[in-house]
Parts: sequence; C-alpha cells; structure tokens
Amino acid sequence: MKKPVALLSALLLSACVSAPTTTPQARALAPDSLGLSAEAAPHFDDAWWKAFRDPQVDRLAELTLAGNPTLQDALARIRAAQAQLSGARADDRPQVSLDGQEQRLLFSKDYIIPPPFGGSYRWYGQVAANLTWNIDFWGKQAAIIGRAHDNVRAAALDAAAARLALSGALAQTYINLLLAYQDNDIARESVREREEILKLTQGRFNAGLENASAVEQAKALLALARAEVKHTQAQRDLNVHAVAALTGQGAAAYATITRPAPHLDTALPLPKALPADLLARRPDILAAQARIEAAAKGREAAHADFYPNINLTALVGFQAIGLSNLLGGDSFTYGAGPAIHLPIFDAGKIRARYAGATAELDAAVADYNGTVLSAIHQTADAMTEVSSLESQRADQQDAVDSAQRALALAESRYRSGLSDQIPMLNAENTLLTARQQMAALVANSTIQRVTLLLSVGGGFNPGTDAPLKAADASHSSPMHTAKD
Repeated sequence: MKKPVALLSALLLSACVSAPTTTPQARALAPDSLGLSAEAAPHFDDAWWKAFRDPQVDRLAELTLAGNPTLQDALARIRAAQAQLSGARADDRPQVSLDGQEQRLLFSKDYIIPPPFGGSYRWYGQVAANLTWNIDFWGKQAAIIGRAHDNVRAAALDAAAARLALSGALAQTYINLLLAYQDNDIARESVREREEILKLTQGRFNAGLENASAVEQAKALLALARAEVKHTQAQRDLNVHAVAALTGQGAAAYATITRPAPHLDTALPLPKALPADLLARRPDILAAQARIEAAAKGREAAHADFYPNINLTALVGFQAIGLSNLLGGDSFTYGAGPAIHLPIFDAGKIRARYAGATAELDAAVADYNGTVLSAIHQTADAMTEVSSLESQRADQQDAVDSAQRALALAESRYRSGLSDQIPMLNAENTLLTARQQMAALVANSTIQRVTLLLSVGGGFNPGTDAPLKAADASHSSPMHTAKD
C-alpha cells in the first residue's frame, strides 16, 4: 500500500509547476554595525509629560490620546487587521453550508435519465449540507495565518507609534504656545519702553534739545512695537488652534486653553549616547520588523502554490425528480472524498505571484533599514541639539544682562544730554533681540529634550501597551497553537 501512495505523491509533485530560484536581495542591517553604545536608554513613565507638572497639559494629553482622529484611525487599522486574521483562521477550518434549489427542467432523451423522465419537463431539486476542509499539507494556510497575525502586531505597533508621536506633538505645540505668550510679553514690554523713549524724545524736542527727525524715529519704532504685539497675539492664537486640533476638538475649545505653566527645567533622564536598546524601544522599528516577518510568511504561502491543493469534501441531503419526492426516504444521498487541484500550466501566474511576494519581502527589509537609519539620525541630532542649546544658555543669559545694563546707561546718557538718540535705540533693539533669543532658546531646549525622549521610545513598553498585548493574545488559537 505504501508504494502506490508514494508513487502517487511523486507523480503529483513531478507534475506541479516547478518553483523558481527567486531569492530575496535585501538584507536587514545588523545591530552591531550601527555604532550603538553599550548602555541602555533610561526608562520613562508612560505619561512622561506629567514631569512638567502642569495640570493643563495633563488634561490636554488625555484628550489627545482619546479623541485624536489619527490615533482613532490607527486603532481602526488594528481592528481591520484582526478581522483579516479571523478570516484567515476560518479558511483553515471546516466549512459547512446548506444549499437548496428546485428547477423546472427538460430532461434529455439521450442522457442518463431514462423515460418516462427523459424527454419530459420535470421539477428537479436537491437540499444538501456541504462540508469542505482545506487540508494544509504544505503549510500554506499556516503561513497565511502567521502573516495575518504579524500584520495585526504591526498595526498595534503603528498605534503605539502614533500615540507616542501625538503626545510629543502636543508637548512641542504646547511649548510653542508658551513661547508665543512670552514673545507677546516681550513685545508689550517693548511697547512700554518705546512709549517712554518717545515721551523722553518729545520732551527734549520741546526743550529744543532734539530735532523733529528723532521724534518721528521714536514714533516709527513705537508703531513697529505695537505691530509686533498684534503679530505675537496671532501666533498665540494659531498655537491654540493647533493644540485644540491635536486634542480632537474644534473652536469651542479655544477659550478653555489658557497660558501654559510647565516647569521647563524639569530634569528628564535622557541618554548621553546612542543607546544599545534603541531598536527594541521604538514601536516604529518593531512595526517594520513585524512587516518583514509578515512578508516572509507571505512568500512561504506563495511558494506553497507550486504544490497540489488537497481538500476534503462531503455532502449529505436529498435529491429527487418531482416536488413530492424531494424529502422522501428514497431521495436521501450522501458522499465524501478528496478534491485535488494540481497546477500544471498557468502561463507563469504562480511564478509571478512568488516573484511579487519576494519583492514585497525586499521592500519590507528596505523599509526597516530606512526606519532604523532614520531613528539613529533623529536620536543623534537630538542629542547634539540638547547639548548645544544647554551650553548656549549661560552665554545667552550674559547677553541679556549686558543688554539691560547697556540700555540703562544709554538712557541715562541720553537724558543728561551726553549722547544722541541712536545709541539708546541701538541698545533697546539689542535688548529686545536678546530677550527673544533667550525665550526661544529655553523653549527650543525643552522641545529638543522632548524630541530626544521620543526618539528613544518615550514611555512605550511592549509589555504594558494594551493594543500590543491584545495583538499578541490574538496569536493563540485552539487549532493553530503549534502551526502559527
């Protein structure tokens, strides 16, 4: 008995379309070739923004992670991927259907049905329960299920990456909102200073100590300062709009967003070198890895198409000629047996699918490599920016202090008539610029610290991320624990 079975198997396999020698071309970057340090990145709390100790940003972060359309779209993609996984698992299980039909037919005189039925019009009907079961000899269905699971995991990691990106975008926009408020403060203070300069210049002009040109110059500078106040107010409003949009709210939320009050100098435990566990900490890199695994399983499934597809089919029901006979005992029928589909010639269709699956694997590897290099680039840039901005801070503060003293001296000399208006105006402009640069430097330093925190994974933890845990839990199945 074994010899005929073996012979049949050999014949089936020899009759199949031969698989091509298509091999993947891309190779994933090796971690030890990336120049990562030996130290791991510090771990952050999932709600890392609470370190700023600002109740308003805590409230806005909760709204962002609950109502932002981008995150809702990512969660919908998880549900879609889970539905595809359920469909793939269903295809690997027995399928039972109940079918029935009744037709008015003219039976042929020269066919298998003899007279009096042959050559006459009769009702012909059948009601049957049908069973089909794809016997997964070559592992195709297991590969399809594995690919679907990897896609679920990738979608869950995409959601984690979206959550991380949104929390970072909110924090950075929130800091920009604070900077807009500070710029508005500086602009208002400049208006007060230039009003004082105009008053002083007008007094000197009235006393015959200054010319009309100096008065007009002071008026022009005051008008420019008032225009800057309006400009900074607009920038503040634009940032309010951006914050509201991130939280998934409309114009009704604008009035509820007040001046930020974060502790910008909050110490965040940031890495000093490219961390050794960078690749394992970022959800976008892990998602790219999952897509490589999904593409590899898709290639396995495409390779299985070169082998015979064997199904088990069965039916049980009733068949009869004549309506009155359909449900009679003599109309009962049943049957069971294998069904084999053997690809012999398909004009290259299966080979093309296999080549396409191999190309998809190469594309997934290339995407992973690009994500890794981008992550390293982003992290290295953020570390450089944080270090540079921190070192600039003391020099910038010295500039502000010196500009304040210079303006006080210039005003004193102008009041006493020891100099003209130009040194005082130059000193005032220098102080304005120094103040603006100092506010921007502090804000940018905070933004870059947030960027660095996000670039090493932020508060993402695969062991506690709810969508990812659900995706992993969906991997287990009573019928596929071994194969998946």
